[in-house]
Amino acid sequence: MAQTILIVDDDPVQRRLLEAAITRSGMNVVTAPGGTPALELIKGPRGEQISLMLLDLVMPDMDGMAVLAALRGTHPDLPVIVLTAKGGIDSAVEAMRAGASDFLVKPASPERITVSIRNALKIGVLSGEVTRLKKKTENRLVFEDLIASSAEMKQVIRLGQRAAQSNIPILIEGESGAGKELIARAIQGSSERAGKPFVTVNCGAIPENLIESILFGHEKGSFTGATDKHLGKFQEADGGTLFLDEIGELRLDMQVKLLRALQEGEVDPIGSKRPVKVDVRIISATNRDLAQLTREGLFREDLYYRLNVFPIFVPPLRERKDDIPALAQHFIARFAAEESKPVSGLTLEATDLIKRFGWPGNVRQLENTIFRAVVLCDGVMLDVCDFPQIAAAMGVEAGVRRTVAAPMASEPQAFVPGGPPVIAAQPVHAASPYALSATDGAGHMRKLDEIESEIIRLAISRYEGHMSEVARRLGIGRSTLYRKLKELGLDTGEEAEEPKRAAS
Repeated sequence: MAQTILIVDDDPVQRRLLEAAITRSGMNVVTAPGGTPALELIKGPRGEQISLMLLDLVMPDMDGMAVLAALRGTHPDLPVIVLTAKGGIDSAVEAMRAGASDFLVKPASPERITVSIRNALKIGVLSGEVTRLKKKTENRLVFEDLIASSAEMKQVIRLGQRAAQSNIPILIEGESGAGKELIARAIQGSSERAGKPFVTVNCGAIPENLIESILFGHEKGSFTGATDKHLGKFQEADGGTLFLDEIGELRLDMQVKLLRALQEGEVDPIGSKRPVKVDVRIISATNRDLAQLTREGLFREDLYYRLNVFPIFVPPLRERKDDIPALAQHFIARFAAEESKPVSGLTLEATDLIKRFGWPGNVRQLENTIFRAVVLCDGVMLDVCDFPQIAAAMGVEAGVRRTVAAPMASEPQAFVPGGPPVIAAQPVHAASPYALSATDGAGHMRKLDEIESEIIRLAISRYEGHMSEVARRLGIGRSTLYRKLKELGLDTGEEAEEPKRAAS
């Protein structure tokens, strides 16, 4: 799904010009005729879809500065690009101080507008990623930072939020790559231990001869090679959380010592004369069936019951397909920004393909697949041809990239206060973005006024809102063009305003 840009301008001609430039770059467009309806849209249920706002500074109902002030309190992270005919330094400085990402002077070329939008989106994505990584580093990641909107993951989040309210031992089960560590970090960040140490131990990756030293620590000179005192993972996590990943891989003899540490709340470093008290919250994770391992004698039963006090199962990605498009869009935005690529989303066909795929490697595999597709993509939208391995596994013909898929992937919309979105342009289902069909969906001839309306819309889009050029190409006078716009309900402005607006 492509990113959505909100155009806020009281001038319908300017809205059409901006709409044409942005849709050709592969992004969706929603328009609002003023500051008040724009804020209503942002605060409504569709506001989450808006990636960036293109804002006119001078409007009659509510000017751009007032809109920026309102957004600062409700949506401080939403990128805003200001456009105005008043290109003074004072106006630019005032807008940037109010929170604008960029400042453009009308008339701005479509290329300049597109570049400014992509730069603002890139900065926004990278800033968001930095914020997320900072929260992760500071051990303050919370469930709201996770991309998990499916019903299956909402249940996981509900359990995690309950578990975060106490120090109860947690066992997170799920396939490799499903996101068990992120759930553990969100539990830590939502608990009273937020900001405290979060220490991860992969029990299956520790050399057998170093397991005890790594977990519990050792004193200087306690064995050959112990030249310094070493704090174990338990002591490193003191006051915070110890995440024992792949706990099912831990050796039986170490399971005994781990059980004692959990029961007594203390550890015995190698070579130490006395045990060391630790205050650690234990979260374990496994991709294996611990109950089956216990029955087979490969995992201690008493330790199993000690760890499995509050089990949480993270479903594999194939069982929460509603999360796939959102995860894919997140990865596309991140990698496109990191790699300086113009990719902004997925075509409908590519979205359907990745939703139907099984993803045996779960979220980790999806992330790497999107990374490869973004690096190799030459267009603005990822298509089926960008996922050749997935397409081959699904028995789908990858084909070649369709040159017109991105601009026509969605319909630009106009927001009307107090009502549903109104389609601002008729969809064109043809090989060319300027093709015209003489028949309707049932195969009957269309009415002449419908075809005339569509021809005028296409001409305005084709010539980027330059009404004199539109009239010349259609072979009619400019006054006739404006009369037809009013008759067809395509314009709310006055003909006499065009020179003033063109100059602005």
